[in-house]
Amino acid sequence: MGRCMCFEALLLLLLLCLLSRSGVSAEEDASTAPMENSEIAALYSVMQSFVGKWWKGSELYPDPCGWTPIQGVSCDIFNGLWYVTVLNIGPILENSIECTPEADFPPQLFELKHLKSLSLFNCFTSPTHHPTKIPTQNWEKLAGSLETLEFRSNPGLTGEIPFSLGRLVKLQSLVLVENALMGEIPTSIGSLTSLKKLALTSNLFSGQIPSSLGNLTDLLIFDLSMNSLSGTVPFTLSGLRSLLKLDLSNNALEGKLPMELGLLKNLTLLDLRSNNFSGGLVQSLQYMDSIQDVLLSNNSLEGSLMGFGWESLQNLTTLDLSNTGLNGQIPESIGGLKRLRFLALGNNRLSGSVPASLANLPSISALYLNGNNLTGELLFSDAFYEKMGRRFAAWSNPNLCYGVGLARTGHKPSGVRQCEQHEVSITSSNLKTVVVGDDRSPEASFMASPGFSASFVGEFWFVFFAKELVVILLLVLLL
Repeated sequence: MGRCMCFEALLLLLLLCLLSRSGVSAEEDASTAPMENSEIAALYSVMQSFVGKWWKGSELYPDPCGWTPIQGVSCDIFNGLWYVTVLNIGPILENSIECTPEADFPPQLFELKHLKSLSLFNCFTSPTHHPTKIPTQNWEKLAGSLETLEFRSNPGLTGEIPFSLGRLVKLQSLVLVENALMGEIPTSIGSLTSLKKLALTSNLFSGQIPSSLGNLTDLLIFDLSMNSLSGTVPFTLSGLRSLLKLDLSNNALEGKLPMELGLLKNLTLLDLRSNNFSGGLVQSLQYMDSIQDVLLSNNSLEGSLMGFGWESLQNLTTLDLSNTGLNGQIPESIGGLKRLRFLALGNNRLSGSVPASLANLPSISALYLNGNNLTGELLFSDAFYEKMGRRFAAWSNPNLCYGVGLARTGHKPSGVRQCEQHEVSITSSNLKTVVVGDDRSPEASFMASPGFSASFVGEFWFVFFAKELVVILLLVLLL
């Protein structure tokens, strides 16, 4: 029995030694793995083209994937050889390698056949002295590997998006942000069916949004904001059922909001600010169960807030409908949005009273009602004004006022006058209560429905007593 246990212990010890030795061998193999001459030559050429001819890679980084790594360059082993997989150039992190003012795309870039990620930040800085265009050819050489392509903050990167980018079938992230790219968005982008993020923000793109982008069914983030895109939103975008964020703000898009937006059940952000949309709020928006931020300001939507199922948007945290031409009253149902933090209804044509329920929103931190035709007394507490401070705005509503009780505190709404004693206080039920000076007579304190004045009440009692007196006299004569 003892021999058996000793034998098992020896076997276990031998196994541990073998495993330990295999781990060391793997590390040694990784640290001593060779790199193809063509791969290392291509890397050095690419770095010199972006960083400058002064960059001597063979002297500074003789083993770029091993013991002398290059900042912004990552490698991986394929079939026992090192290959470049990540190339990030630009002042992204401290000590990052920055581009030379004469930076350009070298043809050797497309010889990095295992490249998965290419990011150029602030590399092409001069649109006049050294404008640079995205290469139109050879992208198919990276079709089997490239997953991320990002060009950010390159004011000298001009021209159009090459149609050939549509061949990068494995691409998952295409980010072309804050450049000087122009022209129309190529329809070939719709062939990148593996895309999860498409961001073409802050360029000079024009023309219409290609309907082919509706083929990107795995897309999570879709951002075409801050361009000069025109036309209507294609209904094919309703096919983006996985979409979380849709930002088309700051363009020249027009027409009605597409009814198909309501099919985007997973959408959390809808930003269509600063366009030329019209035709009112589309009813299908109330079926977007996951929506958190709705930003539609600076459009010509017009129409009313009433008749919309606000109570169904219980995840809503931000609602910006300022400067959209809305009219009618503010619905009480908005006061039921428990997660709402930001509500902007300023610079419209809204009328009627302000629902007191807005003050009871538990998460509200900013409320803007300025520049409307709202009337009556603001029925918000002193504590509400103290909490909100400058994040509450109701100025430029000539017939709106705040209660007399607030005059003794320092927490008053800016730009709103104090209610006069004789003014009508409009309650949430839209019933009017008449308050007449300091007259404490029964006639003055009588609470009448709208249209019954104090003089009418006096005449009523006079007629009543006269009729009673006549009846009594008749009874006396008959007896």
